[in-house]
This record gives sequence, C-alpha cells and structure tokens, in this order.
Amino acid sequence: MPSRAARTPSLAGLAGIGAAVAAAGVAYASLVELRWFALRTAEVPVLPPGHRPLKVLHLSDLHLTPSQHRKHDWVRGLAELEPDLVVDTGDNLAHPGAIPPLLDALGDLLDVPGVFVFGSNDYFAPTARNPVRYLLPDDGRRATHTPPLPWRELRDAFLDRGWTDLTNRRTKLTVGDTTLAFAGVDDPHLEYDDLASVAGPADPAAHVRVGVAHAPYLRVLDQFARDGYDATLAGHTHGGQLCLPGKGALVTNCDLEPARAKGLHRHPADAAPDAPGSSWLHVSAGLGTSPYAPVRFCCRPEATLLTFTARAGFSEAGTVG
Repeated sequence: MPSRAARTPSLAGLAGIGAAVAAAGVAYASLVELRWFALRTAEVPVLPPGHRPLKVLHLSDLHLTPSQHRKHDWVRGLAELEPDLVVDTGDNLAHPGAIPPLLDALGDLLDVPGVFVFGSNDYFAPTARNPVRYLLPDDGRRATHTPPLPWRELRDAFLDRGWTDLTNRRTKLTVGDTTLAFAGVDDPHLEYDDLASVAGPADPAAHVRVGVAHAPYLRVLDQFARDGYDATLAGHTHGGQLCLPGKGALVTNCDLEPARAKGLHRHPADAAPDAPGSSWLHVSAGLGTSPYAPVRFCCRPEATLLTFTARAGFSEAGTVG
C-alpha cells in the first residue's frame, strides 16, 4: 500500500500545478482573447412610435498602435455593416504614429455620419504602470505627465471627413429621416468635462436625444438623464478588462459600479424604461488595452451595433463572431 506521503500531493507539486494554470491563463488572456474581437448587438427603444430603425455603430477604446494589423483589419471590415451613424467614444490612439493606420482602419466608416469625443489616451501617451493598479478602484490620479499624442491632427482628420466633434457642446444632426440632438463632454476621467456648457433640457423636437462621453462618471450620466437624453454612450471601462467567470468586472476605473461596466443598462440602475429623469446607458468594453497591459480575460474586445428602434420594447441580441 502506498505511504501517506505518496498519496498526498506535495506543496511543491501543488505550486507547480498552480503556476502552470496561471501561465495558461496569462497566455490565453494575452494571445487569444486579446485578439478575439466580438461584434455585439443590441436594440434600444428610443425612437417615436412607428419610426424607422436607425443602425448606430459604437466604437471605443481602440488604443491602436501601428503594429496591430489584426485589429486594423477587423475594424476595417465593420463598414460592411452599413451603419447609419458612427459614435466614437474615444481612446483611439496608443502611439504617436497611429493616426494613419487608424484612418485606414476606419476606412469607409468615415463616409458615414459620425460623432466623436476624446479620451485621455487620445491626449497623452500611455506609460508603464504597476499592473496591480488596474485591479484597484480609481484612485483619482491622472496620467497627464506623459508625452502628448497628436489629438489635434486626429480631430482635424475626423472633421475633414465630416464627423462632428461633441467636445463640451450640443448640436443636432439629421441622418436620413431621423433628427438626433446630441450633448457631449470632454473626458470626465481627466476632469475635462464642462457640464455647465451642455446643461439644459434636451431638444424636445428631435426624434431622439443622445449624450456622449468617454468615461461614464455618474455626474455626467445623472445630468444627461435629468436633462432628458434618451440614451448615453460611453467607453473607458474596458468592460473591467480582467473579469471573473460568473461575476464579471471587478473594477471600472471610474465611479460607475462594476455591474454596469459594459453592455446596455438603465440609468439610474433601477429605473424603469421611460421613467422621468432616466435614460438608457450603453458602455462599450472597447477594442483595445494599454500596450503596457495587453491582456483581457472573460471580456472580449468589442464593437457594438446598436439599433435604435421605436419605443415598443427592448432586447439584447448578444454577440456575433
């Protein structure tokens, strides 16, 4: 009969198994899921009864570098969806030379009506950080000491192609037979948002009213909901980036609770559809990460095709690809 020592795994053996599992997890998160791009779809009932649906492509957090050819090609293929409108919620760049490949990746999408705001990684280059900080709640520190990125050139390129800058401004846009009223703010994570400049009741004459921000801080969501915006679109959270099966995101890098780190929700969280002072909230988990933290776990990189429909119900169709 084997001895007790022979039947009991040694501490060294258990440590070896644990190390192997951890290594496999890191390999999956950095080599597989990081490049396993997902197209998500959702219906948002915000249009007047009987109105034709509007296809809205929500892009966020590409964090593009010139060497990310797989991401480039996947984004370029999104034009085949033929959206009616593109909403870009920022953090497009992660390298000073990323504008030419970004514009090429967007390709024919730049011929579609579009609106945009910028995030911190459009303004400032990413930098190496202690990876543990990605798992901690937002500490209020802002990385504004790194070299600037060419955001002015990016803004000018978007404007030249006809996209609309929503940085701390309100405007209207007609897409087909749909009139949209927008309010957008500069990056709340950097505290660049000027909420006073976009305050006030949303245009009641528009078919739909949309708020746009990079980071979904509660102060921004609260004001947009109070002012009568039907939906707010944001990014920034990376969906938590490192999530637990069955639990989801652990952190959001802002004051939004982890349960709403990605996807379509109500704001306030417990509000019923069409409740006064409430709105829909869509948070994109985004398509990239900082080049210094190139991992995703249980949180695939994503873009979302939202279909604005008449106010007759709600469904979230899921994932394609």
